[in-house]
Amino acid sequence: MERIRTAVIGTGFMGRVHLEALRRVENVDVVEIAATSQDKARAAAAGYNVLNATGDWQDVIRDPSIDAVHVTTPNVSHFPIVKAALEAGKHVLCEKPLAMSVEEAQILTDLVAAKKLRGGLCHNLRYYPMVQQMRRMREAGSFGDILVVQGTYSQDWMLYESDWNWRVDPKVSGDSRVMADIGSHFFDMAEHVTGLKVSAVCSDWQIFYPTRKQPKGGGESFSGKLGAAGETVDTPIVTEDFGATLFRMGRARGAMTASQVSAGRKNGLVLEIYGTKGGVTWRQESPEELWLGHRDAPNQVLLKDPSLMGEKARGFADYPGGHTEGYPDTFKQLFRRFYASISDPSLTPDYPQMADGLRQMKILTAEMASHKAHAWVDVPA
Repeated sequence: MERIRTAVIGTGFMGRVHLEALRRVENVDVVEIAATSQDKARAAAAGYNVLNATGDWQDVIRDPSIDAVHVTTPNVSHFPIVKAALEAGKHVLCEKPLAMSVEEAQILTDLVAAKKLRGGLCHNLRYYPMVQQMRRMREAGSFGDILVVQGTYSQDWMLYESDWNWRVDPKVSGDSRVMADIGSHFFDMAEHVTGLKVSAVCSDWQIFYPTRKQPKGGGESFSGKLGAAGETVDTPIVTEDFGATLFRMGRARGAMTASQVSAGRKNGLVLEIYGTKGGVTWRQESPEELWLGHRDAPNQVLLKDPSLMGEKARGFADYPGGHTEGYPDTFKQLFRRFYASISDPSLTPDYPQMADGLRQMKILTAEMASHKAHAWVDVPA
């Protein structure tokens, strides 16, 4: 199989996750790492046995030998980096959100199509094996006509006033924090599994801490849970700690919450689907289990086992039953499919497209408008 040369731009939490997963994709060589400084890039390159390191991401764009780029930087830089990479003829896999606005996301979606390149978005949570099993059961009609879609994405890493992260700064992260960061995962999964589209939303958001104590020394994602040290600055907060959204999906109705202040919930994504024939629930904190609900028969719990999964879902589980597949494996599954589509241009992409990133920006924008207007807002198709 032809080798593909790729580079990772960004060396924070997500950058390291991407680097680890890329080592598990057989025909990919990571040839360069870019960071905000030469020292950061060199440290990451040494840790992952990558020969080239740079403190300027444009070095990656200028290198004609690099086929693909992973963008794992803070949100505000996604648009310029992705746009430059596509214009240079490189395939791109970008962390979500794709951009800071619907307009920017539309430009990137149009550009990847015009250049006939592969453009993926890292909504990796689709790729838990039991999420795919849930999707295939829905396609087979196991749940009947969908009536109710509901759930939550709850975390606790921003529970205290002293918790801080770059996502708190709207100039870097955007006008939404919780709904953009984790609420988008819920809606991407809900649409992916049900095959339905959100047509309207009614949202209510809340900032529980009007100010937070920003460490003068900064800090990367989740590091605040180990306790802050040193001087802090009281900083006004304008992005939400919690959000709730009612939504419509054609005939179906839904409700969801997203929170970064829910004590004890570490990564509590829950998706529940109820139809005319039965129901199903999946929980990210117990990813190997799928709860199946019945009106007139005992309920069931299905444990991940490829031999018991649907044929189309089986390919998302690499290990036999009882051998857990979790968060890092979702990246491997997504990356494997992304690079397969580069190796074989005839393949229909089986991963989130930039159009899916545009889709999530439209939902998020409608949620923001709904919260401000205290009213239902339609989501453009």
